[in-house]
Amino acid sequence: MRAKIVVEGVRKSYRTENGPLEVVGGIDLSVGDGEFVAIVGPSGCGKTTLLSIMAGLDRADQGHVTIDGKIHNGPSPKGILISQRGSVFPWLTVQQNLMFGLNGEHSHNQAVADHYAALVGLKGFERGYAHELSGGMLKRVELARALAVKPEILYMDEPLSALDALTSLRMRVELRRILAEERHTCLLITHDVEEAIHMADRVIVLSARPATIQAAFDVPFTHPRDLSHPALVTLKASILREFGL
Repeated sequence: MRAKIVVEGVRKSYRTENGPLEVVGGIDLSVGDGEFVAIVGPSGCGKTTLLSIMAGLDRADQGHVTIDGKIHNGPSPKGILISQRGSVFPWLTVQQNLMFGLNGEHSHNQAVADHYAALVGLKGFERGYAHELSGGMLKRVELARALAVKPEILYMDEPLSALDALTSLRMRVELRRILAEERHTCLLITHDVEEAIHMADRVIVLSARPATIQAAFDVPFTHPRDLSHPALVTLKASILREFGL
C-alpha cells in the first residue's frame, strides 16, 4: 500500500509557567493511501496534538509530516478535520451548511449538498436548522459537510464522544457504509478501544505523555464486524493490556 501520510521524528513541547512541557516525545508513523488508522492512548497523552500536527494545524518542534511525499506545513484542501466540538452553523439550514465551502454554480452545489444529505441519512431534513435536529443528526451534518468538499483525508478527533452509546454505534456503522462507497484515508482519535476496533484497519496505542508509539495492532477483519467475535474480543483484551487493564 502506497504511503499517504508519513510522520518522521515528530516532537512537540509547550511553554508553561513551570517550564517546557513535552507532549509528543518522538513519533514515526506511516499511513497508507485509503487506510483507516485509529489512535488511542491515556487521557492527556498528546493524541490531539499529534493529530493537529498531522493535519497542519500545529507545527512540530522537531521532525516533519509529508503527504504524498511533500512536506506538510499547514492546512491543506486535501484534508478536513471533524472534531468533538460541534461546528454546525445554527443560522444555516442543513443544505446551506453542506453548501458552505463548495465552489461553483449554485444549482450544482445544491445538488451536491442534497446528495450528501441523503448519503448520511438526512434526506427530508435539508431545510432544517440545528435546533430542530438531534445530536446524532448534527454529527451527520458535520460528516456530510466534510465529505461534500471531497477530501482525500479525514482527520477525526473523537467525533462521536458526545453521543450516547447506541447513537455512536449507529454513526460508526453509517460511516463505514459511506467509506465503502467513497475512498478516504482516515485518522481517528478515540478513547474508546471498541470504537477503534470496530472502525479501523490498524490501531496505534500511544504511551503516557510525552507520547510515543507503545504498540500497534492490525485489525484484519472485513466489515461489518461482529464485536462479539472471539478474535475481536481477544484483540480488545490485548489492547487494554497496554493500558494495564
